[in-house]
Amino acid sequence: MKESALVLVVDDTPDTLALLHDSLDESGYTVLVATNGASAIKICHELAPDIVLLDGVMPGMDGFEVCKRLKQDLNTRHIPVIFMTGLTESEHVVAGFSAGGIDYVTKPLNPTEVIARLETHLGTARRMSQTQSALDAFGQAAIAFLPGTTKIIWQSPLSKQLIHNYFAKNDLTGEYDLSVLSPWVQQLSNNKAKSTPFKHENSHGRLVFTANDIDSDEQWLFLLREESESNQIQALKAIFKLTNREAEVLHWATLGKTDKLIGEILGTSPRTVSKHMEHVLIKLGAESRTAAAAMAVNKLRGSPVSS
Repeated sequence: MKESALVLVVDDTPDTLALLHDSLDESGYTVLVATNGASAIKICHELAPDIVLLDGVMPGMDGFEVCKRLKQDLNTRHIPVIFMTGLTESEHVVAGFSAGGIDYVTKPLNPTEVIARLETHLGTARRMSQTQSALDAFGQAAIAFLPGTTKIIWQSPLSKQLIHNYFAKNDLTGEYDLSVLSPWVQQLSNNKAKSTPFKHENSHGRLVFTANDIDSDEQWLFLLREESESNQIQALKAIFKLTNREAEVLHWATLGKTDKLIGEILGTSPRTVSKHMEHVLIKLGAESRTAAAAMAVNKLRGSPVSS
């Protein structure tokens, strides 16, 4: 892990840079250095280090501002940041974490301690990367938020497409407006909605967010599943071997529509709808439309065809 890890050390003190460079290099890491905030941000964009050791107090742009800017950018917010500072007062520690840092070490630095912290957080970051790669490989729509927020850390290719279809982009920030999820995410923070998916609807259909892993302090992982009228109908048709019209009738029945309303939606008579429902009951082996609707909902929830 050390040999492939690229570490960026940011400090305006030559002695600190020399100490960390030599210690990390001897331990097998590849080391980059920056002496100011602007250079650090540029290196993060161009070379994407695996982790950043960042001095909290520097002239000009301080480390807290550097970290905030990195975390505001979708291309760099996944990079773990460990603060280095001689300030041990609680407000500076809080400022580091508030800016998006994951840990801090105090000066004068102990190289052994610094390397131990690096290994811990690099291991976590590597496991996240492996999870992301696996989700990408299986074509899963997944998205990771900064814990307790709707700030995207990363997302799989399929998730990117779904987010594009269902949410508007802010022209100024270039980020998608996911504020509609904020109350639900807050409930998750309070452990009130762990098993309750969030459903967002627009003209494309229905996008369902399910919490997959919200125990990590680094990221919260959610799985996305799209439900549209056509997807639902085709899924019912395939699962129960129904005709297209029978699948349409069953779909609307699962949504609690009466024969009269279904007839109006499909442009046919309630009597014809009732006949189709009779065929559906026979094919499903169900005794009532309520039982048929329940069977359909349960099958769709477990069927990859519906997503």
